[in-house]
Amino acid sequence: MTSTSTSFDLTGRTALVTGSSRGIGRALAAGLAEAGAAVVLHGSDAGRVEATRAELTERARGAGRRAAFHGVAFDITDPRAVARGVHAAEEAAGPLDILVNNAGIQHRVPMLELDPADWDRVIATDLTSAFLVGREAARGMVERGRGKIINIASVQADLARPTIAPYTAAKGGLRNLTRAMAAEWAGSGLQINAIAPGYIHTEMTQNLVDDTEFNSWILGRTPAARWGTVADLVGPIVWLASDASAFVNGQTIFVDGGMTAVV
Repeated sequence: MTSTSTSFDLTGRTALVTGSSRGIGRALAAGLAEAGAAVVLHGSDAGRVEATRAELTERARGAGRRAAFHGVAFDITDPRAVARGVHAAEEAAGPLDILVNNAGIQHRVPMLELDPADWDRVIATDLTSAFLVGREAARGMVERGRGKIINIASVQADLARPTIAPYTAAKGGLRNLTRAMAAEWAGSGLQINAIAPGYIHTEMTQNLVDDTEFNSWILGRTPAARWGTVADLVGPIVWLASDASAFVNGQTIFVDGGMTAVV
């Protein structure tokens, strides 16, 4: 029998977290490292990736922990760049055991005013990229007979609000892409799941937190009566990345303080 502590231990595993130079991705990368994984940080800006790598490495040392952080920068919407980027990540840190598809963007505008180019940009970044990076990482995982892919969806996979149509469509698609990946790769020993965060307080959502009307709506709409924090997402990520979730496949786990459970 495997102990509970061993089941959640990621020592010896290698993880790539897209969009991890800041925000939620940065917190997820740090959480995976604290659980023992070597982590490859990613972003589109090589300078920002390196700054985050240095900062997280120094923070780990300050806490008395050994942590292996690496960095890669590539365009997640370009198939050739993705192939080169995943190869670079594995050259730096070793074969990938864990992939977290976190990178994403938002674009707020009413649909009647939405430029199709902005629709395409959001879909490419928030949905197609998960297919591209997921497929490239899965090639090696399938050969090795094991691997974890975790897609970062949203409560918008289940809900909708005005002005964010492309984001909502992308996150709904990501939920079903997660199922499709499980249908094709679970038999090769992979577990592919998603987490769907609720409204998380980060630097990117600070303007929403500061909006008195919107903030009151969030607090009233969420049974937990608070915004989520990046720390709320770390436990679910570590669970899905670990052996503790070995028979969980194709699922989307909502981490939303109960928002999608009530009307």
